[in-house]
Amino acid sequence: MPRYSYKARDTSGKASDGVIDAPARKDALRLLSARGLSITSVSDLPGAAAAGQARKPATPAPEAAPKVAGGSPETTPKRAQRLPFLESLHDLTSSGLSAGEAVRLLSVRIKEPRLRSLSEGLWARLSEGAPLSRAMEAYPEVFDPSTVNLIRAGEATGSLNDTLARLIEMLTEQRELRTALLTAMAYPLLIVVASFGVVLFFLFFLLPRLQTLLASLGGKMPLPTRILVALANFTLHYGVFVAIAGAIAGVSLWRWRSTEVGRARSDAWLLKLPAVGPFIVSQTVLAFSQTLGVLLQNGITTSDALRMTERQIENRVHRVAFEGAIERVLEGEALSTALGRTGCFPELVLDRLSVGENTGNVVPSLRDIAKTYQKQISRQLNFFTKVIASVILGAVFIFVGFIAIAMVMAVLQVSSSFKVGG
Repeated sequence: MPRYSYKARDTSGKASDGVIDAPARKDALRLLSARGLSITSVSDLPGAAAAGQARKPATPAPEAAPKVAGGSPETTPKRAQRLPFLESLHDLTSSGLSAGEAVRLLSVRIKEPRLRSLSEGLWARLSEGAPLSRAMEAYPEVFDPSTVNLIRAGEATGSLNDTLARLIEMLTEQRELRTALLTAMAYPLLIVVASFGVVLFFLFFLLPRLQTLLASLGGKMPLPTRILVALANFTLHYGVFVAIAGAIAGVSLWRWRSTEVGRARSDAWLLKLPAVGPFIVSQTVLAFSQTLGVLLQNGITTSDALRMTERQIENRVHRVAFEGAIERVLEGEALSTALGRTGCFPELVLDRLSVGENTGNVVPSLRDIAKTYQKQISRQLNFFTKVIASVILGAVFIFVGFIAIAMVMAVLQVSSSFKVGG
């Protein structure tokens, strides 16, 4: 029987190596996973393989790797499957299972099509001897480089379960922030839709009937009523063209912003806006502190951690400035000093980071900064929601009030003309 040498780590992170007999490489991997080992490498022993071939001239065809589901939109894994998969994986590894055995169970137990496809694909690569981090690299649309590197660091240090816990915590916080942002925008959007419906009801249902009544009674309509009628007629005849022009302008602006030049210029403009600029700065600080803290805590080198953190910064102006700061840090400058030269980070953040560097507690400082700015972004979102909703409601009330005044004045005008004529 063929023999294989292996290197692995047990559930406590202790390294071990040895030799195992198995009919095939895949069987060796399964036997090691059943022992609760996290496999680092498995290689054939040449002498044993030759002896096996001498005793057995005809070898059966190797067992095929598990078939990977995919090819259809319903089963193609996407970024949304990353967090649910990691949470399920962490639940199993916390129970004492190795990563390989946990993925194998997920590939069998999970019913959701995309997650099942992802688990089956990962298990197919794990069963061929690839570590979990390398298997994840085959799914760049699900696992970004930061996630893969964190998993690789956890495998190398024997702390994969702790790494999964920190990664899940970070991704959960990011998801909650996106949910809060969408929720904050949902209320103003609902008000806009409702207000638009009310205005259309006045312009195209009530106003034509009032206009017909006034025309039948005779008399000249007052100025507010004439303005309202002209606005309704313009909307009726040219509203479609205005909507088409607005859609074309919006698509053109979106395509321009999709280019590097357009993204850089528009990001620079956004930073100059009174309320939007501070919000973008808060987002940058949160992405920087949250990502860098998790990466450094899991053993990623400073240079690699900074490079991966750079890709998490959305604003192009801040990203370019951060790239320059990375170069200065690699040349030996302190991180807080290098970031201070960018002009993108608040002084209080730099002071807290400097204290962490001086005391050797950079990671705790980054975690504290992330918590502070996560709360600050939540407060800013609440403020934006209230301001936007108030502005929209105020505009609607003014317009509805103008419509009411125009109608009342028209009725009074015709009524007085009718009395005088009588």
